[in-house]
Amino acid sequence: MTVLEANRFSSLVGEIYDAAADPAQRNAALEQVAGFVGGSAATILSRDKARLSIEIHQHYGTEPRFRELYRDRYVELDPLLDRHLDRSVEQTIGAADVMPYSDFVATSFYREWVEPQGAVDLATVTLERSSARTTILQVMRGRSRGTVDDSMRERMRLLAPHIQRSRVMGRQIRARSHTAADLAEVLDHLSTAICLLDAEGRIVHANAACRKMLADGDLLMIVGDRIVARNTQAEKIFRSFFDVVANSGAGAVDRRKIELMTSADGQHYLVHAFPLTQERSLQRDGVATALFLQKAVMAPRLATEAIAAAFKLTPSETRVLTAIVELSGVPDIAAKLGIAGTTVKTHLGRLFEKTGAGRQADLVKIAAGFAAPFALPAGTDDAV
Repeated sequence: MTVLEANRFSSLVGEIYDAAADPAQRNAALEQVAGFVGGSAATILSRDKARLSIEIHQHYGTEPRFRELYRDRYVELDPLLDRHLDRSVEQTIGAADVMPYSDFVATSFYREWVEPQGAVDLATVTLERSSARTTILQVMRGRSRGTVDDSMRERMRLLAPHIQRSRVMGRQIRARSHTAADLAEVLDHLSTAICLLDAEGRIVHANAACRKMLADGDLLMIVGDRIVARNTQAEKIFRSFFDVVANSGAGAVDRRKIELMTSADGQHYLVHAFPLTQERSLQRDGVATALFLQKAVMAPRLATEAIAAAFKLTPSETRVLTAIVELSGVPDIAAKLGIAGTTVKTHLGRLFEKTGAGRQADLVKIAAGFAAPFALPAGTDDAV
């Protein structure tokens, strides 16, 4: 290569790797690949080991009808494709490498698929081979450029490992992105408010419960780009969490903190602060503290179906048990459920018998063990 060509190659390699992070750039990068190697069209496709199907991953310069024709018919007539099933990765071949060129132009593959696209030859290079599939880069040679030459073969060989690494990087980035999105969705369904904060108290991520808590503003709220507490007691506790982070090292796990905050309207919240490693907190947008906030309530959200299944409770017995968690007196329970006090006592007797509890306080403890971690949908009655 000349110095100019070498600079062009270096720039193209950069574009190939940029496309790993930004899928929107992939087709433009493939167009540059085709131009650099002297091709008029380029396709990245996979062939399964059993030779039963192909998958077209990316393409440039081919019309939809020709892609469909290739997939539906001409893939079986392509003399180059299956040659890569037993050739080394990064080995480039053209039609003349597998048969005399005169024989190639006599094939229906050439006459009906290659030539109608204004091409005279085809070059392919293996990008990746696994136990299930072989992935190749296929580049068509336009009529004005002539047949595949050594320069084209060499340029495709040089680009092949970069294209493949970019594909691997892209899959890893997408996998991490999907994992993060899936995790965020799970966190949004938890009833506990979870806030991931940097070392300055700025939010890196907040789940739905945390966002609602901040929007309500009774305990914590956003001022500028930081979280602040609504009262002196809560603010003092909140700031102490960051003192733990600042002084944390290898023993950060041992210095996790659990505190009780009180909101402006007198509600109590149990707050867990978990400092992460100092190295992570120093990263840009790094998470320094994981904050968990849960309102202290006597009546937790219960997984009533699980309780009923565990002790073989009837719907009526389940409703009485749920009411006991909120209320203590038989008259109050009867009034809440709209039933007679004697009926409540009957259900209580059956609950004691089925659960092994000896008093209502024991029933409350048993029920608390079935607290549901997930937030209930809007409009759902807590006392099912």
